[in-house]
Amino acid sequence: MKIDKGIKLKWGKFTRDKRAFTSFIILAILFIVTAPAELLCNVRPILLVVDGKTYFPILFTYSEQDFGGTLPSEPDYLSSSFIRLISGQPDNNPPQAFEKKNQQIFSIGPDDFEDESTKPFDIGINDFEEETEPFAIGMDDFEDEVSENSTPPAIEITSPAIPAQPRDYWILWPPIRYDYKYIQTESKSGNVVLAAPYEIIIEETNQVIESSWVDGHYLGTDDRGRDVLARLIYGFRISMIFGLSLAITGTLIGCMLGGTQGFFGGWIDLIGQRLTEVWGSIPRLYILIILSSFLVPSVLLLFLILNLTAWMGIAAYIRAEFLKIRNFEYVKAAKAMGVSNFEIMRRHILPNALTPVVTFFPFEVTAGILALVSLDFLNLGVPSPAPSIGELLAQGKTNLQAIWILLPTFAVLSITLTMLTFVGEGIRNAFDQKRNA
Repeated sequence: MKIDKGIKLKWGKFTRDKRAFTSFIILAILFIVTAPAELLCNVRPILLVVDGKTYFPILFTYSEQDFGGTLPSEPDYLSSSFIRLISGQPDNNPPQAFEKKNQQIFSIGPDDFEDESTKPFDIGINDFEEETEPFAIGMDDFEDEVSENSTPPAIEITSPAIPAQPRDYWILWPPIRYDYKYIQTESKSGNVVLAAPYEIIIEETNQVIESSWVDGHYLGTDDRGRDVLARLIYGFRISMIFGLSLAITGTLIGCMLGGTQGFFGGWIDLIGQRLTEVWGSIPRLYILIILSSFLVPSVLLLFLILNLTAWMGIAAYIRAEFLKIRNFEYVKAAKAMGVSNFEIMRRHILPNALTPVVTFFPFEVTAGILALVSLDFLNLGVPSPAPSIGELLAQGKTNLQAIWILLPTFAVLSITLTMLTFVGEGIRNAFDQKRNA
């Protein structure tokens, strides 16, 4: 009960800090909203109804044949050909057109070379009289099979008939019709790569390039034609999840190692401190470069590597708290009653040593986000095409004219880190024993 009352008092003090509490609410809302990023940014519709039949492309993978097409692969839902398919309109470029074009290329008759200027080679039939004598084959041998004009037979290719009658369809799209890796193939503005979210006028040619808003790119596209807003939303989600996960695992490992050293002391504490100092002297970046040289880079590998050193800071604070609390009277009484060491650490010492853990947790999240962004900026983090704030910053540095990449990314990163700092300061003030006294 005493711990519950203390937590309520500290929470009340935290809520009275308007700056910290407002930052916490904003971060919580942003994280909750961007967690289901697939519902916000996706090339697949959320719901698709064709002739009364319901499809859920955002949850299940369908082929073009499921909608009456010919290909067994998944369709491009944003393409005009797919819209014509589900609406029942005839295709503007049927397969027969290609075959007829090829047929025209290879249908060459004797009359095609009447004009001397059009003859590609000045070779007559008489030039091959001596070579053709061993093959005594006349046209009469093929009277039943070949016509007199020797025109090749027309090749007829049949394709599944597209319904002549219009089909009823209804599509429910996400707010942003792109994901973090989709590259648009059909552009209304005429620009796919580094498309600006505003109108551009080229003074030399007086050419006007329309805004990328006509294609649904509200923050433009990057140097590969991918939607910047979608990559920013996915990158924010990855950064928050990565920072929170790294802070949680680092706190757990630090509490376990630091608590063990502080509770037992002696040779365990001495050996643990020396090993920690040796391991902490190795730069994290060198470890990452060495392991990445012979291992396939991935988010999991990066997470494991950063966890090798993420526990050191919190372990030092927990060790100090355990060294202090283990000499209290209630701990000695628990030992005298025969309570096991594990139960003493878990039930009596750890709950009273959580002040540095809770206080430094937001700062650990900030450190995790900065580590991920820095490694991605140096091209040592999450491999492409995974979305990343650091990768967007690197693109903005390379393409300084594309301010729609650099400014929004820098704003999101700086605001996120600033609000995390405000939350950490609010928690530190709420848990400060001197201010609560």
